[in-house]
Amino acid sequence: MLACRCCHWSRVPELPLPRSESFSLPAPIPTWPPGQGFATGRISLGEIEVIEISKFEFIWGYHSEDKEKDVLFYKPVGIPDGFYSLGHYCQSADKPLRGFVLVAREAPSNKFQDQPPALLKPIDYTLVWSSEDGSFSNFDGGGYFWLPEPPEGYKAMGFVITNKPDKPELDEVSCVRADLTDKSETYNLILDLNSKNPFRVWKTRPYHRGMLGKGVYAGTFFCSGYWDSVEECPLPCLKNLNSTFNSMPNLDQIHSLIHHYGPTLFFHPDELYLPSSVPWFFRNGALLYRSGQSLGDTIDAEGSNLPAGGRNDGTYWIDLPNDERREVVKKGNLESAVLYVHVKPALGGTFTDIVMWVFCPFNGPATLKIGVMNVALSKIGQHVGDWEHFTLRISNFTGELWSIYFSQHSGGEWVDTCDLEFIEGNKAIVYSSKSGHASFPHPGNYIQGSSKLGIGIRNDASRSNYYVDSSICYEIMAAEYLGNRVVREPFWLHYMREWGPTVVYDSKTELDKIIKHLPLMIRYSVENVFNKFPVELYGEEGPTGPKEKNNWVGDERS
Repeated sequence: MLACRCCHWSRVPELPLPRSESFSLPAPIPTWPPGQGFATGRISLGEIEVIEISKFEFIWGYHSEDKEKDVLFYKPVGIPDGFYSLGHYCQSADKPLRGFVLVAREAPSNKFQDQPPALLKPIDYTLVWSSEDGSFSNFDGGGYFWLPEPPEGYKAMGFVITNKPDKPELDEVSCVRADLTDKSETYNLILDLNSKNPFRVWKTRPYHRGMLGKGVYAGTFFCSGYWDSVEECPLPCLKNLNSTFNSMPNLDQIHSLIHHYGPTLFFHPDELYLPSSVPWFFRNGALLYRSGQSLGDTIDAEGSNLPAGGRNDGTYWIDLPNDERREVVKKGNLESAVLYVHVKPALGGTFTDIVMWVFCPFNGPATLKIGVMNVALSKIGQHVGDWEHFTLRISNFTGELWSIYFSQHSGGEWVDTCDLEFIEGNKAIVYSSKSGHASFPHPGNYIQGSSKLGIGIRNDASRSNYYVDSSICYEIMAAEYLGNRVVREPFWLHYMREWGPTVVYDSKTELDKIIKHLPLMIRYSVENVFNKFPVELYGEEGPTGPKEKNNWVGDERS
């Protein structure tokens, strides 16, 4: 249950000036090929229709000694007649103003006339928190956070902020009928005021995400004085009950999006293990092995003789050729390399995820960093077959690139477009790390381990003459929402087993030798970091293909 009360804060520092500049992509967004509902500015969720509002009026801000912790709060403006706000917006002050909230109206259709209204105004407001000290002598410049009290059977979708103690007007926001909402969760703590009257602000996201999720992010935030983040978030998200998902791009629009936004993937100048196309890998001697058989079978270029479906039960695996071609195939073939594209709905069909997969025949051994010392490991981290990816998230309201997900071994991160590096127009740069091929938004040395101690596996990323332009070199391998036969899925995509053999070796011996040569004062810290390394570093195990990954149907890990 969401507990609400007025928590007075007595030491809010001087407010920052709101940043007036907003972020724009480097180049104009083109006119997309014709289609149905993609990039039309509005999306039908069934009984309600929503549009994106990205123009705001500054209401209040929190300012701290650490400017990176400053937070600004806004109300949406320029709402078209007939649409209603669902709540206000906030973001960190150290970035350009860039965000949105959804505003809604009842769908212009007669088929929902027997239902109660989809939207109703609240019956009252509850003050959740105030920045004033309770003296009632100076409310100008104060911040007041109000939770709408919905009618029975309805839910509030967001909070309202004012800079005066008067309650907001009841028509400031609308509440949504409960069956048109879905479960949400908090995922990013924006503001954390620790005092005898604590106050916290989180960004939220739909709990049910991924290709099949119907949850729609409304752009609002959640705040509370003493809510426990392990509890279910009391603030819901919207739910897309429109089964057609006609806001998604058609095939022509997908090609246009890739041509316009496709990043350039740069490999490190010292990279030994470059990507290749899958057919090149098969044509140059890759072998399919079966448990209990010592000899492998050749694989045709399209992978049509690979076992399809089933599960990864250890019965089959792929390996490099066992002749003189082995070392050649390990190094890949950049000229043949393409990005394999999977297109799927995200956030209830209000966004499109364009997932770009790159295949490398071999993942090289890792390099260990211990302070200023670098140790090239002989085996740890290496394996046959390496599938890595990054994901473009595009707004289905406008066709604007919203963020890119950079996959990094067992995790990854979403990066907003305002923090990306662009090479040409609206095409971003993705950096692939040396040997391990993890994706990063900027060049540098990234540590997998403890960056504070400077101990971990190095991920070196830099620009070079080794690159793949995904806006040109790509192949759409799947887009299930388009229906059968629109996109021909390659045979090899349905191979659900491992793309490399499993080889177990005594990696502990190699690490123990390193630890013995270290000063006693840091041995314990190094051992602790080593114990937290992912299991895949301690043996060779070929990865499964894209369709076997959690993010094929689900959302990215973040």
